[in-house]
Amino acid sequence: MAGVRRVLAVLLLTMVPATAAPAVAEPAAPPWTGSWETAPSGTTAALPGAAIRNVVHLSVGGTAVRIQLSNRFGTAPLHLGAVTVALRRAAGPGAVPGTLHTATFHGATAVTVPPGQDAVTDPVPLSVPAAADLLVTVYTPGDDGPATYHQTALQTSYVAQAGAGRAADESGAAYTTVIGRWYYVTGVDVLGSATGGIVAFGDSLTDGNGSTPDANHRWPDRLAEQLRAARLGVLNAGVSGNRLLHDGTGPNALARLDADALDRAGVRVLVVLEGINDIKGTPTADDVTAYADAYRTLVARAHARGIRVIGVTLTPFRGFPAYTDAREAVRQRVNAFIRTGGTFDAIADADATLSDPADPTRLRPGYDPGDHLHFNDAGMAAVADTVRRALGVVVRPSARRVLVTAETPS
Repeated sequence: MAGVRRVLAVLLLTMVPATAAPAVAEPAAPPWTGSWETAPSGTTAALPGAAIRNVVHLSVGGTAVRIQLSNRFGTAPLHLGAVTVALRRAAGPGAVPGTLHTATFHGATAVTVPPGQDAVTDPVPLSVPAAADLLVTVYTPGDDGPATYHQTALQTSYVAQAGAGRAADESGAAYTTVIGRWYYVTGVDVLGSATGGIVAFGDSLTDGNGSTPDANHRWPDRLAEQLRAARLGVLNAGVSGNRLLHDGTGPNALARLDADALDRAGVRVLVVLEGINDIKGTPTADDVTAYADAYRTLVARAHARGIRVIGVTLTPFRGFPAYTDAREAVRQRVNAFIRTGGTFDAIADADATLSDPADPTRLRPGYDPGDHLHFNDAGMAAVADTVRRALGVVVRPSARRVLVTAETPS
């Protein structure tokens, strides 16, 4: 852990684009840092009259929080009758006594969010520790049309169907319906001693498919555990079904880059694992030049904000129904660009880490949850370790474009 702290101390001293001169002093800690995120993936039916108690797992702590809520994909104004925040008890929908606070918007307890926009609460004076579960409860009194949500939460949340007045309940007794989606809430920022944030940007491999639900074993969660001593927030901007080049589930990567990554509070590093859905999707995207152009554009936009970018190689998927040898050849060419194209500040070679030495077109059996595409808990931990190692490369300008792989079982 001491080594992690040393690496991340260097990270914060030199977190500037490769084209700029190295920093000579540690930048001031950002006043607000993202501690949790989910990227909106689309819409689902609204729950008029309900109070929705979203359970979210923070990466870093602070002395106050603010909540981002979204009507990004809605078609009508969204009226939020109440929003509350509380620390969660050990399990279930109940709040730790004395921690529940009503959030306000410019002093008002209700807000209307226009379609296509987000809203951010005023600061809520709630002290939260790192790795805490937070309850973000949203009461929607009416039917305002399609609800912006994140489909693949891998987290149980709760609904009180008769929600009037229930957002302020410390007890979870009224929250009798369980759901596996996050409604409206898309981010939690913390105020305090956090030193910056890292955004994990990608598709279902980042969203967590294949990992154990309700365990926070997605690879960004495991990375947050490793970086906790460095007080770095880790945000998960993965969307299952998302694509780099074309719209899929949610807008394509470049279309959502600002809202889901670059605009997040305190971001200093972007980690990109995106492209496999273009390769295996319909129609197949087999022009490697298009991938290269997209990656270059993504990195240039991040560098313009002073954000460094780690590229993660695309992992194997032989055995998955969409696999073909032709698509595997595209994956190999895309990975060759990621490794040697000189675009990224560093490369985390997840392909080398997770591929089976006996057949590099397949995942290692110990990392495969059974569908031959996603990662189980062990695979998620291996990706997190590979990315953490790459963080030590991205801060050394003379060592740019070094490949980093995790230690893997023989």
